[in-house]
Amino acid sequence: MQTGDVYAALGSTPDGLSSTTARARRRSHGPNQLPPVAHRGVWRQFAAQFTDLFAIVLLLSSGITLLAHLLQDPPEVGTLQLAVAILCVVLLNATIGFAQEYSAERTTESLQAMVPHSSRVLRDGELLELPADDLVPGDVILLESGDAVPADCRLVEAHDVSVNNAAITGESDAVRRTHEADAPGALLEARNCLFMGSDVVTGTARAVVFATGESTEFGRIFRLTAAAPRQKTPLQHEIASMARRVAGVAVATGAVLFAVRLPEGQDLVSSFVFALGVMVALVPEGLPATLSVSLAIGVRRMAQKNALVKRLLAVEALGCTTVICTDKTGTLTQAEMTVLTVWADGALHAVTGVGYRPRGDVVDPHPVLPVLLAGALCSNARLVPPSDQDDWQVLGDTTEGALLVAAAKAGIDLKAQQAAHPRIAEFPFDSGRKMMSTVHEDGNGACQAYVKGAPQEVLARCAYIEWGGVVQPLTEDLRARVTATNDDLASQGLRVLAAARGSPLRAPFAQEKTESDLVFLGLVGMLDPPRPEVRAAVEACEQAGIRIVMATGDHPLTAEAVARRVGIVRRDEPLLMTGSQLDTLDDSSLERLLSTSRELLLCRVGPEHKMRAVKALQRRHEVVAVTGDGANDAPALKQADIGIAMGKEGTDVAREAAVMVLLDDSFASITTAVRLGRSVYRNIRKFLVYVFSSNIGELGPIVAATFAGFPLVPISAMQILAIDLGSDIMPALALGAEPPEPDVMERPPRSRHERLFSTAVMRRILFLGGIQALTGCAVFFWHINASGIPFADFTEDNPVYREAITMVQAGIVLSQFFIALAVRTEHDSVLRIGLLSNPWLLTAGCAGIGWMAAISYVPVLRSVFNTAPLSLTDWAVLACLGLLPLLADETRKAWLRRHHTRSRS
Repeated sequence: MQTGDVYAALGSTPDGLSSTTARARRRSHGPNQLPPVAHRGVWRQFAAQFTDLFAIVLLLSSGITLLAHLLQDPPEVGTLQLAVAILCVVLLNATIGFAQEYSAERTTESLQAMVPHSSRVLRDGELLELPADDLVPGDVILLESGDAVPADCRLVEAHDVSVNNAAITGESDAVRRTHEADAPGALLEARNCLFMGSDVVTGTARAVVFATGESTEFGRIFRLTAAAPRQKTPLQHEIASMARRVAGVAVATGAVLFAVRLPEGQDLVSSFVFALGVMVALVPEGLPATLSVSLAIGVRRMAQKNALVKRLLAVEALGCTTVICTDKTGTLTQAEMTVLTVWADGALHAVTGVGYRPRGDVVDPHPVLPVLLAGALCSNARLVPPSDQDDWQVLGDTTEGALLVAAAKAGIDLKAQQAAHPRIAEFPFDSGRKMMSTVHEDGNGACQAYVKGAPQEVLARCAYIEWGGVVQPLTEDLRARVTATNDDLASQGLRVLAAARGSPLRAPFAQEKTESDLVFLGLVGMLDPPRPEVRAAVEACEQAGIRIVMATGDHPLTAEAVARRVGIVRRDEPLLMTGSQLDTLDDSSLERLLSTSRELLLCRVGPEHKMRAVKALQRRHEVVAVTGDGANDAPALKQADIGIAMGKEGTDVAREAAVMVLLDDSFASITTAVRLGRSVYRNIRKFLVYVFSSNIGELGPIVAATFAGFPLVPISAMQILAIDLGSDIMPALALGAEPPEPDVMERPPRSRHERLFSTAVMRRILFLGGIQALTGCAVFFWHINASGIPFADFTEDNPVYREAITMVQAGIVLSQFFIALAVRTEHDSVLRIGLLSNPWLLTAGCAGIGWMAAISYVPVLRSVFNTAPLSLTDWAVLACLGLLPLLADETRKAWLRRHHTRSRS
C-alpha cells in the first residue's frame, strides 16, 4: 500500500484531520484511553482489613471473652462489655484502614493525571501538541526518539526508526520499522506499524492512527496485566514482621501470667480476663491505621512539593539515598536555551535577548547568516507564538528552538526559507554520531545537505570551511583555531554546536556520503541558565552527606562550568571522565574511580555509561538516585534505587521507567523529596516509640501486681482500650504528620539495613516506657497501701480500688502527652523546634486528656470503665509524675549533644 493509499484508507490527508472531523470521530470512537484498572470490590476491600494479624488476635480475644461471659454464673456485664469493646476496636481499625486504602487509590489516580501525556498532531495542517486522549483514527502524528507511541498507527514516513516492543511482545531488543509496504501476515509482525505501549528508540516518523484506546493491541492485553497483585515493599514486610513478633510476645506474656495466677486460687474466667488485659496492653490496636495515614501524608506532601512518588518503595529509599547521579539540562538548568554568540569568519558575533521570544539583535549579522540558516533548516522544532496564558514556546527540542529564535533575530524569515528549501530527507540525531543531517531542495534541480551537531564530530567530517563568503580547504591551522574557539566557549559554560553544509547531492541519499566532505560554516554558543534555587539545594545535599555526580552528554568544559555555577564543583581540579575514557576501564577500576573523594563529572556519556556507573555504585552498597528525561536515560532510571524522571520536559519512556516524577523538573525538588523521605521514616519511628512506650507503661503495673500477689488488675482491658484508641491514636497520627526536624538534612543517610526497631529505638522505648511503668506502679500501690486494707479484701466495687485504677489510667494518659512532646526530636531539645509548632499534636493530646476526664467524671462512662472521680490534688500529682519522662528525655538529649560536641572537637 502506497502512502497515498494509507491516507485514503483511514479517511485522512497529509495535513491531518480537520477539527470538525476529529470531534466527530471522538464522539464515535471515544477517548484514546485504556480500560480502567479493575479494583477490588468495596466489600472485598473492607473484608481484607480483617486479615491483619493484630485484627486476628483481637477478634479471637473478643470471641473467647464472649464465650467466657456465657460460661460465667451469673454472667458479668463487664465481660460482655469487654468483648463488644474489642470487636468495636477491630471494626474501627478496619474502617480507618479501608478509608485510607480507598483514598490512596483515588489520590494515586489523580496524581498520575498530573503527569502530562501528549502527542504532536497535525490538525488542519497545523502542528499541535494535544493530550494523547484526544487522538482519533485518522490523526497524523509525529514521533521522535524517546516518545511513547500513543496509539496503533501506520507509518507513512520513517527516518532510521527503531522501536522497543517489550510491552507488547516481551522482546526488549529494538526492532527496525519502515514506511514501505509489508507482506500480509500477523498484525504485530508488520514492519510498517507501531503499537500503543511501544517506545521509539531512534529516529523520527510520521504515522496515521488506525486504532485507539481499547481497540489497540495493548488495550486487548491491558486487563490481563493490570490485574496483577501489587508486591509489598521492604518497609511493609518489616511492619508485618514486627506485627508477628508483637502478637507472639503478647500471647506468650498473657499465657505466662495466666499460668502464674492459676495456682494462687484465682478462678479460670477471672484469670483469663486478667491475661486478656495483658494481651490487649501489648497489642498496639491503632498502629496499622497510624502507619498507613503517616505514609499517605508523606506521599501527599511530596506531591505538593512537585515530587510525584509512584511507589511506596521510593519513600523508604529516599531516606537512604547516598548518591544522586544528575543530568544537567532541565534539572540543574532552566531548559530554556538562548544563543549568546555565533562564531563565523574568525570572529564572535554577540546575540542579544533571552528566552524564546524572538526579540533581540545579532551584531554584524551578515557573516553568521549561513550558520543560522543551516541550524534553522536542520531542525524539527517549531516556535509557537504566545497564547493568552503562555509566552513564546518551543515545540520540540529546546536547542533547536534556540537556533530558530537566533535565526529570527538575524532577520531570517523562517517560513519563507522552509518553503523555498523543502526537506526531502533526514538522518536524525543519535547518541553515537552526535549529529543530525537534513537534505533540502535548492531550487536548481540539485539538493543541499545541512548538518549540525557536536563540534568535534562535525569538524571531523569537514574538508572545507567558508571564510569571508569563500569556500576554502580546511587546513590544520584553521582546524586548530576552530577547536580552540570551541574550547573557549565551552569553558564559559556554553553549549556549543557546529553547523556545516554538504556538497550538492542527487538522489538516492546515503548517510555516509551526505555527512562527508562537508563545508564548515561556524559555531553557535548557547546557554541554558542554571535554576536559581539549585545552589542552595546542592549545599543541602552536601550537608546531608549525599554525594552528587553529574552525568551529561555535554562537553567536559561546559559541564565543569555549570557544575561550578551551581556548587557541585568547588575545588581547582575536579575529576572529569568522558564516555570514551570509561570504556577503557574494567569494572573494578570503575569502582575505584567512583570511590574517590574527588568531585566527579561524567561527560560525553551515553546510556550504557550511565548504567555502568549506577551498577558500580550499587556494588559499593551506595543507594543511588538517578535523574533523567530522555529515552537514553531509561536503563539507568530502571537500574537505580530511585529513578527520577522529569514531568514537564521528560519523555514518556523516562517517566514510565522512573519511580518518582518531578512535576517542575527542578533539582531542588529532589532535595525536598529526600528531606521529606527522611522525615517520613523518622516520623514512623516517633510514633512507634510513642505507642510502644505506652504499652510498657500499661503492662508494668499489671506484671507488678501479679508478682506482688494483688488479686485484681491495676488497669483493666477496657481502660487499656480507652487509652489506646481514645487517647493515643490521635497524637500518634499527629506525630505521623510532624514536619521535618531542623537537622534532618544535617545528618548522614541512614543505612538501608537499619531496622525500624533498631537498638536505639528499643532503648528509647524501654527508657520512656520504663519511667511511665514505674510511676504507674508507684501511684497504684501508694493509693492501695494508704487505705490500710489488706490485698485479699479488695473487690472490683471497692471505691479505693476504683480510684487507684483511675489514677493509673489518668497517669498513663498524662504521661503520654509529655512523651509525645519528647519523641518529636531525637537529639535536639523540643524547645528548639517550639512547643507550639505542631498544633495538631497539642490538640490531640488535650482531647485525650479531656476523654480521660470524661471517663473519670461522667457517670455513664464511670459505670462502663469502673472508674471514680479524681480530685484536683490527684490531677496535680499525676501531672508532675507525667512530666518526668519529658524531663528525663530532655536530660538524655542534652547529654548526647554535649557528647557529640566533645567528639567533634
